[in-house]
Amino acid sequence: MIILITGASHTGKTALAQKLLEKYQYPYLSIDHLKMGLIRSGNTSLTPLSDGNALTDYLWRIVREMIKTAIENAQNLIVEGCYIPFTWSDDFEPEYLKHITYYCLVMSESYITHHFSDIKKYANVVESRLDDTDCTMEAVLNDNAKILEQCRKYKVNYLLIDEEYRVDEEVVGDLEQVKAGRGN
Repeated sequence: MIILITGASHTGKTALAQKLLEKYQYPYLSIDHLKMGLIRSGNTSLTPLSDGNALTDYLWRIVREMIKTAIENAQNLIVEGCYIPFTWSDDFEPEYLKHITYYCLVMSESYITHHFSDIKKYANVVESRLDDTDCTMEAVLNDNAKILEQCRKYKVNYLLIDEEYRVDEEVVGDLEQVKAGRGN
């Protein structure tokens, strides 16, 4: 099983991947780690501040082939990061798609305004962010509104975080049903 986790910054993608790793022992790939490895090794002229679309175009070509390889080798893998395009499923034949589960994490305006201090508090729960000054309420509101708009436009699966943060419970419940249905 391949589990794709995407969404805006600070929605808990990495924390969810870590929880799924601990529960299922499925390894996970942080697309941010891949990005930084390629940048630091000189394999791309892109930088961490490059246009998000350029980074997505560059990284997704690599990540999708890694996903295909994992499926062909009957391996489980969690892939998390914001560089998964909303058109991701267009890159896979049906025999691959039946092995992929996709989640886009989106926080509602209400959740953000009522829980912004929690969003900031949990920003370093799995990784240490060296500079988190760009995490403002305005930025988080804008990013999540854009992501929600794209989810609806492309009709992709998303988990709306609204009243309380229960993403891990929802995803685990969903994955248990998927596993039972597929026999994985």
